[in-house]
Amino acid sequence: MNLARWIIGFVGVLGVGGLLADYVIWGTARQHMKNPAWPPHAKFHNAQTILLGLGLGILTVILAYRPTSFSFPRLIEASCAASLYWLSMLFAPLFPGTAWVDPEFRSSTPRPIGMHPQQLLAIGIMILVFVALGLGVFEA
Repeated sequence: MNLARWIIGFVGVLGVGGLLADYVIWGTARQHMKNPAWPPHAKFHNAQTILLGLGLGILTVILAYRPTSFSFPRLIEASCAASLYWLSMLFAPLFPGTAWVDPEFRSSTPRPIGMHPQQLLAIGIMILVFVALGLGVFEA
């Protein structure tokens, strides 16, 4: 169960990724919080999402590493917290008028294996969560 715990803890630490990508790292922040074309309310919701990612990441680490013994039900709790941010990213394009990238950045945004970087990252992280859950089943 220790490897599963480490994987979920790693996913929790990745909760800082939204802050880094949308606010700190210039190459991607210029498409988000540092984009002068974005209206203030869009930036408000981006800040809300950044803080949600941080909060879920902290909750994930707390659930995975609180001092009591780590069990499969605790792994499920931590996995749920770890998954919410990434699942919301994967399902966000279902809302009308949304897109993985704004039109002015479409040509300059790489699409590894035909996917938007956020899409690829979210799928990869969800795979990690399922691997941790699979390990937890076998180690329980």
